[in-house]
Amino acid sequence: MRATIISSSIFIVSLLILHSVIGFEVREIYPDERNALIELRDIVNSSLNLHANWTGPACNTKNQSRWEGVGCSDWHVTRLVLEGIQLSASLPPMLFHNLTFLNELSFRNNSLHGPLPNLANLMHLEYVFLSRNHFSGSIPSSYIDIPNLTELELQENDISGEIPPFNQQSLVSFNVSNNELQGPIPETTVLRRFTESSYANNSGLCGRDIRGLRPCPMAPAPAPAKPSRKKGNGALQPWSIGLIGVAAVLVPLCVILICLCYYLRVWKKHEEVPGGKQRWRDDSEITSGVELVFLDENWKQQQIFEVDDLLRSAAQVMGRGRLGSTYKAMLECGHVVAVKRLQELKVKSSKEFAQQMRLLGNMKHENLAEMISFYHSKEEKLIVYEYVAGGSLFSLLHENRVTVVGWKARVGMIKEIAKGLDYLHDQGHCHGNLNSSNVLINIHGNGDGIVKIKLTDYGFLPLASPHKLSVGRTPEFLQGKKLTSKADVYCFGILLLEIVTGRVPTTTTAGAGAEEEEEDLSGWVRAAVSIDWSTDILDLEIVGEKEGYDDMLRLTEIALECTDDLPDRRPSIAQLLPLLLTSF
Repeated sequence: MRATIISSSIFIVSLLILHSVIGFEVREIYPDERNALIELRDIVNSSLNLHANWTGPACNTKNQSRWEGVGCSDWHVTRLVLEGIQLSASLPPMLFHNLTFLNELSFRNNSLHGPLPNLANLMHLEYVFLSRNHFSGSIPSSYIDIPNLTELELQENDISGEIPPFNQQSLVSFNVSNNELQGPIPETTVLRRFTESSYANNSGLCGRDIRGLRPCPMAPAPAPAKPSRKKGNGALQPWSIGLIGVAAVLVPLCVILICLCYYLRVWKKHEEVPGGKQRWRDDSEITSGVELVFLDENWKQQQIFEVDDLLRSAAQVMGRGRLGSTYKAMLECGHVVAVKRLQELKVKSSKEFAQQMRLLGNMKHENLAEMISFYHSKEEKLIVYEYVAGGSLFSLLHENRVTVVGWKARVGMIKEIAKGLDYLHDQGHCHGNLNSSNVLINIHGNGDGIVKIKLTDYGFLPLASPHKLSVGRTPEFLQGKKLTSKADVYCFGILLLEIVTGRVPTTTTAGAGAEEEEEDLSGWVRAAVSIDWSTDILDLEIVGEKEGYDDMLRLTEIALECTDDLPDRRPSIAQLLPLLLTSF
């Protein structure tokens, strides 16, 4: 008996030790990354109290951090965004050397000085925003070795020296204006994409083939060597005179041909949308394909832009989703639009696609991102939307943690999402892809200081496989049942929980030959409130607003009703909207 007790005790102690070791590894599995952030915290001054905020684990869950401006994925630090908080310091060159999974680095609009940080070893880095600081010195040559660099903003600093020869085909946005750079702009295919605005106000810069920049001065030709005057060779021979005459004809002709070939090559490059990895169309396909079909009568009458204008526009990738990529296109006429390049649709014909686009284009509502036009052919399908400048709700809740989103603002967003969804359902359409990435923030509002919401990526359910859309995560789809508007209600419920809890929704995803099980946000909340309806489930940004506790918990109840496994037990949006408008 005593031996049994001793064995049990040893077993329990072993389990506790193992648990503590595992727990430590989960919380501090990548201590070098946390140490880099702690070093940054300790050397900078700012208007944000990083010493109070950056404590404990850098990643408190697998894909989330409570540290302001820090984003995580698989326990790695992947985002560091500290913008407009008066950061002041000179950064050690190798400060970020151990943040090897960093995808985005942004210190826009601060007071950082000294040399630019060395970003060598950051193979996952795509977005670097260091504009509006006081960085000096040259651009590190290691920047040209960042393989997936997509956007680089270094404007409005005190950077000097020459521009390195950037030639990453992934680079779609590049700005070094308002610095002290000098010398010729390297003639790489990538750097020739960008217009004069990317290089403006650097008095020492020069470059050919970039409109608005002064051409680089031609190097003086070396003085011809004096011919040796040997005996008997003082006069030119007749054959020499003939050779000179032929050269006088052929050399200018060769120069003209070389210039013509170079011009054609540059002109062809201008037909590409900056982005490197993807092209919109080849020239032959454009001329043989149909033109833009305008859905809005005003745009149609004015014919402000055509397909060729889109192809020539400066563009940057705004996001990549399961349906395709979305670009911000800055047209030469001054208009800015959003262009979605669709892929992997299940439509059988361009006619079917055009018919659905016209149906969606007829819908006008203040909470829907307006469809302006579309382009369709056998190989390519594009949709042009109005550009909404404020980014997505996902970014606001999970990425830009420096901006605090209060409870009142969240309630306003919920009401506007419901109004947009109600309009879609009233018109006989499902959204089909409702999630926080497809909820856009219109920062212009309506002039009274109220932030407006616009839904995008709506109406694709007839065109795309459901597993590519948000409704593909609903219980009824996973069970092989028919999808109805109640699938949108389920997605709306998940969105409510995301807004209330501040947590990123997780789903069950299928891998190659295997499934990776992850806990759904609805399941997590149900498990939490089954024990006690406490404020522990609330986002830390709103937990201090005690006067809103009742409404927060009531909305959580509504969200759980919306995410019921049985569609028939979920309320409709038409039933929810009056309640949301009058009770919150």
